[in-house]
Amino acid sequence: MEERGGYGQFCPVAMAAEVLCTRWTILIVRELLCGSRRFNDLRRGVPRMSPALLSKRLKELEKAGVIAAVPGESGNVEYALSSAGEELKPLIETMGMWGHRWVESRLSLKNLDPSLLMWDIRRRLDPRPLPDGRCTIQFQYPELPEPQRNWWLVIENGEVDLCGFDPGYEINLLVRSSLHTMTAVWMGLLKIPNEVAAGNLRLEGERPVASAIQKWLGFSSFAGEQRRVA
Repeated sequence: MEERGGYGQFCPVAMAAEVLCTRWTILIVRELLCGSRRFNDLRRGVPRMSPALLSKRLKELEKAGVIAAVPGESGNVEYALSSAGEELKPLIETMGMWGHRWVESRLSLKNLDPSLLMWDIRRRLDPRPLPDGRCTIQFQYPELPEPQRNWWLVIENGEVDLCGFDPGYEINLLVRSSLHTMTAVWMGLLKIPNEVAAGNLRLEGERPVASAIQKWLGFSSFAGEQRRVA
């Protein structure tokens, strides 16, 4: 009897699709490849996914041998990619490069999400160009509702924390723009100097931190790919 939802084909492509092409599964693998291991960190990478569905997909991936549940440092369960899961890295990277090259930017920027953008910026941020000691950078999206308008990155001892509430530290730099502009900048669709000159991106605070934004800002890993669609 054919398994519900299966393709009923012996083709390896079909069998791989049965494991990987259920909704959200590829994005969970993407998050694991990006270094997320704890359940709550995975949730931040897929903020529109329900916790129940995330738990279900993790169990499915574990059953398929793509991931393994392992004890974490604090005793909580963490998730690690198996050898089979690690082999998916070039596939995920190729999918991302294809999407960046060929998906029209208006579609790419249709579903904006400040929590996902800031989580991506947080994990891609390079602290080396920033001053020693604690550095706090506030991002503000004036057009968003109050609960989503302000975000803070706190960088200290090489570690980067993301806060959705004011941590109470002195702000070294305030980055103000629309969510659309910052997302397009992060994706490499817009250039920071052009948006600053046009008044679409404002940098207020310490000049060394502002001047180094091209170096410390966590751009998408696909931002350097040449687009092939208008």
